[in-house]
Amino acid sequence: MSEVEVAGLIPARYGSSRLPGKPLALIGGKPMIQHVYDQCVAAPSLTSVWVCTDDARVFDAVTDFGGKAVMTRADHISGTDRVAEAAQQLDADIIVNIQGDQPFVHPDMLDEVVAPLLEPDAADVSTLMVRIAHEADLHDPAVVKVVTDHAGNALYFSRSLIPYPRENVPHDVYEHAGTYAYRRDTLLRLTQLEPTTLEKVESLEQLRWLQHGLRIQVVASKVADPARHGFSVDTPADLARAEQMYKDHERK
Repeated sequence: MSEVEVAGLIPARYGSSRLPGKPLALIGGKPMIQHVYDQCVAAPSLTSVWVCTDDARVFDAVTDFGGKAVMTRADHISGTDRVAEAAQQLDADIIVNIQGDQPFVHPDMLDEVVAPLLEPDAADVSTLMVRIAHEADLHDPAVVKVVTDHAGNALYFSRSLIPYPRENVPHDVYEHAGTYAYRRDTLLRLTQLEPTTLEKVESLEQLRWLQHGLRIQVVASKVADPARHGFSVDTPADLARAEQMYKDHERK
């Protein structure tokens, strides 16, 4: 059997209302997109890694540090749409959609999200979750929660607290870590699905997939470092925090 081609695609839009030029923001003297790229190429499951961008400045920065990049249109509504356009230009069996603003994503998490799609009777999509350890995150709408069935298939994603603790029953609450893997044909099909009410209400595109009947396998990540689970750089304050996290890591 021939090797399964697994492409890691990193959408990197230059424009950002809160942090313009975000992919090129420096952390430890290197562009943020380079940090993401370096973490991805360290994942054994990925046979290739590409940055998908709408801006020549990002494209040039990636190729300057020796990375691979694909130019995409500037009018995409979501990173999924940008990744789907790039996927049409690549010969890959499985596509991993990696957030371009998560400079400390752990390579092991990328391997974890790919693994379910290599199994027989695989789900349509795989993604990750991590147990929420801080009380504040339970009530933060920016922290997306997920619940699954006994087989690990997603039942629902929400910005609200789920499950709601109506009774005093011991239980864990899980955050959705938004890295996705899909077969190439599934990814292209996702972009053709009509938006749904649940997606619009919660502003979560994965709810569109659930409402259209797709099966999403959710893996509980074994990566212990919470900083690697989904810390995203969205604001200048986040960038300052990322710089400090980088310095702290370098001292170890």
